Amino acid sequence: MSNIGFIGLGNMGGPMAANLVKAGEHVHGFDVVAAARDASAKDGVQIVANARATVENADIVVTMLPAGEHVLSVWNDIAPHARQGTLFIDCSTIDVASARQAHKIGAANGIATLDAPVSGGVGGAKAATLTFMVGGSTHAFERGKPALERMGKRIVHCGEAGNGQVAKICNNMILGASMIAVSEAFVLGERLGLSHQAMFDVVAASSGQCWSLTSYCPVPGPVPASPANNGYKAGFTAALMLKDLKLAKAAADSVKADTAIGAHAARIYERAAEEGLSAEDFSAIVKLVRNRSDAR
Repeated sequence: MSNIGFIGLGNMGGPMAANLVKAGEHVHGFDVVAAARDASAKDGVQIVANARATVENADIVVTMLPAGEHVLSVWNDIAPHARQGTLFIDCSTIDVASARQAHKIGAANGIATLDAPVSGGVGGAKAATLTFMVGGSTHAFERGKPALERMGKRIVHCGEAGNGQVAKICNNMILGASMIAVSEAFVLGERLGLSHQAMFDVVAASSGQCWSLTSYCPVPGPVPASPANNGYKAGFTAALMLKDLKLAKAAADSVKADTAIGAHAARIYERAAEEGLSAEDFSAIVKLVRNRSDAR
């Protein structure tokens, strides 16, 4: 049994911490939101008074926070109070520069560090089937892998510090753009008289096949488990997709990479936010495509 501190017990962090408890780990947790603390307490997480208290006697500390500024603030607060050799794992999706700065905070305090953002959404967090994209030293990765395996199904070491975040934003740039393309194809098919099922049956077995179609189809019917069949209740919100696309754009600008399609995808999700779709699943982008087509 390991002593694990967990900071950030929200929609993703809460189920992840709960899975650590189910696996027999002793988890001390904290979140600034009372409801999140209460829910995790029911799952067996021992709630402590503040973030700093999570590092007391901790072998591993996991953070799952909204943005880079939050990660850096929390790590600067807690790192000086952690035992030498403690392993910090940040599972947030943040900008690459902040991720690499977090590693530096750890090094300055004698702490091993990993950036380990996730893919799989709330469903994957609850089912412990997340994919972790991990940046950091090989030694730190081997130390952290058993804990990550209690929360996920696929753990990939992507290389040096910050490379987990690089892999995450590149993956989600593809995902965001492909969901737009799939949505546009369905709307075009609708207007030309092709049924959703016929479209799905053809494309799912043809060269246009992709995850956005076969696992997360943006129209009701063909994929029963997709959010489209549950009123677009979010597994991964349009707001979070916009956040990740903006992170990809900022990273591309920093290294002068031409990511024109990714940048355009970000602008489309910005329009979705303007039209009130932020809280819906990102596959609800099909509504924006349909609405804009109606307005032409």
